[in-house]
Amino acid sequence: MQDYLAAQERLRKDAAEAALIRDLATASAKRDFFDRLHCHLNRLADEIEQALNTRNTA
Repeated sequence: MQDYLAAQERLRKDAAEAALIRDLATASAKRDFFDRLHCHLNRLADEIEQALNTRNTA
């Protein structure tokens, strides 16, 4: 379980870094790429959280 929590935390941290890069980027293509990356990493972290919540309530 700790592995899942660590992975979730790492994904959230990586998503925050992607958002920071997105906000600092001047090129439109880079902003779009890092925005998609930010959303994807957050979605993965959300799925881990949902799986853990489902597992804990079962």
